[in-house]
Amino acid sequence: MFTSAAVALVAVLWWATAGALDRQTDAAIRADAIALAERFREAGTTGLVESIEERLAVDVAGDSIYLLLEAETDRRLAGNLDSWPKAENGSGPWFRTRVVHDGLSVEARAHRIDLPGLRLLVGRDETERSELRRLLTEGVFWSFGAVIFFAFLGASLIRNALQARMRPTFVTTAAIAGGDLSSRVPLSGRGDEFDRLAQVLNAMLDRIGTLMEGVRGVSDAIAHDLRTPIARARAKLEDALATSEDEDSLRAAVEQGIADLDGISRIFQALLRIAEAEAGARRAAFAPLDLGALLADAAEIYEAAAEARGQRLLTDLPPDLDLVGDRDLLFQAVANLLDNAIKFTPPGGTVQLAAAALPGAVLVSVADDGPGVSPEDRSHAGERFFRADRSRATPGSGLGLSLVRAVAHLHAGEIVLEDAVPDRVPPGLRVTISLPRA
Repeated sequence: MFTSAAVALVAVLWWATAGALDRQTDAAIRADAIALAERFREAGTTGLVESIEERLAVDVAGDSIYLLLEAETDRRLAGNLDSWPKAENGSGPWFRTRVVHDGLSVEARAHRIDLPGLRLLVGRDETERSELRRLLTEGVFWSFGAVIFFAFLGASLIRNALQARMRPTFVTTAAIAGGDLSSRVPLSGRGDEFDRLAQVLNAMLDRIGTLMEGVRGVSDAIAHDLRTPIARARAKLEDALATSEDEDSLRAAVEQGIADLDGISRIFQALLRIAEAEAGARRAAFAPLDLGALLADAAEIYEAAAEARGQRLLTDLPPDLDLVGDRDLLFQAVANLLDNAIKFTPPGGTVQLAAAALPGAVLVSVADDGPGVSPEDRSHAGERFFRADRSRATPGSGLGLSLVRAVAHLHAGEIVLEDAVPDRVPPGLRVTISLPRA
């Protein structure tokens, strides 16, 4: 690019200097020839000869060339050439040639004019212009050499600078490829494109580290939380096999073992749904839906469960809530919130399901009269298998809010946990899902 720009610059300079000189010479010759032709029409051959002699007399620089010959005899009538020169580039009216001028052989630019019975040659000595053109040509070649040198020098400097700025990134990525996930790209503090690239890479690495920690945490949680029900089911079956005295007791033990295994199967199904939601695999099922009708169906299903525990399920739902999303996952998320709220609300308490339409989003909230979640535990409430200390005695796997959070993120939304009634003891819990309509 540097060389191309330099070539364009030199071409413009050449056109503006050597080209301008040639155009200036041609213009002077043309004007002189027109003036002499006009003089011939006014005063004839005698006046033309006098005009040529006058021009030669006042030509101090000695670069004017004139020759007037009779057309038939080639007899010289006026001028400072002895004979008609031979054209080097054809027989046109304009040509370049070498002439003997004032005892010297010089290059000349000439123009031929045919007059009645006469031949007129008007030209200019180009010795000085040729020398200037030669100097310009030498300068052009020297400048091309300098351009190529500086182009390679600049390319080398830029390459080294880029390598120096990218070397920390290469080192970090090599360390990451070697298994050191704690490496991060250092920032230079300049705030340029390389620092922005480093920030994006570091954010990506932090996200990967978080996901890896989550995978390890899930693995540990699965090993810890599923070991107990599996061991319990196995112990019950072994005990029944060893101590059952009749078929009814053995059948009861087997049924209890099947129920325990069904619970484990439900945990795995919940994990699969969470993984699908977090991976975005369910976006293909997005379709327009009426969220108000979906919430009403969920409330109708869980109203009987609330009445069975002596609770009230109150709803505040607008008639129409248009949304685009996965109906099954949204229903599962709301069902999880209602199930948790009913589970932790004491008899005689109230569970509230409400929704509201904002200009760009839909808010769905579920509130209960239960013990609530402490501020310290709210940041972990959406993690898989996390259970607060006060809920350890309550049946569950700790995956309900994890699924709710995954579904909200799949729909580009978020969840917020807060006290239902801050001034009350216990304060209860309100979980709000914010879902954008776009």
